[in-house]
Amino acid sequence: MIGLDIKPAGGLDLLSLGALVHRLDTGIVPVRKATRCEIHVSGGEFNVAANLADCFGMKTGLASAMVDYPIGDLIAERVRAMGVKPFYKRFEHNGVNGPNMATVYSDRGLGVRAPVVFYNRANEAAAKLGPGDFDWKAIFGQGVRWFHSGGIFAALSETTGELIVEAMKAAKAAGAVTSFDLNFREKLWNIWGGQQKAVDVVDRIVKHVDVLVGNEEDLQKGLGIAGPEVAAKSKLDPSAFFGMIDKVVAKHPHVKIVATTLREVHSTNRHGWSAVAWVNGKTFAAPTSDLDVHDRVGGGDGFASGFIYGLLSGETPEEAVRLGWAHGALLTTFPGDTTMATLEQVRAFAKGGSARIQR
Repeated sequence: MIGLDIKPAGGLDLLSLGALVHRLDTGIVPVRKATRCEIHVSGGEFNVAANLADCFGMKTGLASAMVDYPIGDLIAERVRAMGVKPFYKRFEHNGVNGPNMATVYSDRGLGVRAPVVFYNRANEAAAKLGPGDFDWKAIFGQGVRWFHSGGIFAALSETTGELIVEAMKAAKAAGAVTSFDLNFREKLWNIWGGQQKAVDVVDRIVKHVDVLVGNEEDLQKGLGIAGPEVAAKSKLDPSAFFGMIDKVVAKHPHVKIVATTLREVHSTNRHGWSAVAWVNGKTFAAPTSDLDVHDRVGGGDGFASGFIYGLLSGETPEEAVRLGWAHGALLTTFPGDTTMATLEQVRAFAKGGSARIQR
């Protein structure tokens, strides 16, 4: 039905490749006026692995860069706490300017005031990763059912995209399903390559991908395809997204699944929320719910992890979309980028549980 050949078992249910970062969040106080912050450990690929391990009880791993200094220790402790098996390329910090674990600064905004997020990725260790840094034969030799990476990591440097291509080839050779979250970030690409370089790099990655995650903008800018011919009536209308699938599949006919979240922002703390997927020629949509949002960062990764869990667990595509939608919704009610939900809570909400649902 879904067109994927998923191994029934393996040493790891999912392996991610990406950068680890720490987010300094000042809550509802703008960073420029802040006197304190919370520290969250994040990274799009890590978030998926962490959510699958902590909420969904799956065996997951992460290949990433790690710097041997106190911030690295803090991040590594959180990776362990979420139950993710690390595969690190280690770097020594020189005590002055790096290499560093990247920092994300954020405030959550409130009401009519939007959240603000910005980065310090100067001399980032993860950007130094490239082909040859990991023993993929040994890692995939443990038995890996699913491999995942993303567009933010691809955009960090001229070598990170090449590393993803290398890993994707190794994953396919080992019989793993592959997924890629397009996560197009123009500012990152503009530093060293620009739009055309982004399309070239992502095209070479997606040649080895079974499952794509991304919205209309990601599909246009990441894959270099024309925008939808039908304008969406609202941010929650999936017609524009589905209208682009033919172009995606024409360019990448081996892609079996394309999925994304749909979000309409009424205010910083009030969002309309849904999710959709194209699965091997058929379309599926989750219900629409109104969310009271505490912290929106990580909601998309929350969807991806719940969706992947559903597919790995043999659920129907419709149920997989609902599980992703439900987990992403719950994730926005917690501080930080990774899950604090239980599988029972996700399944209850996926059945139509707690928020007001308009069917």
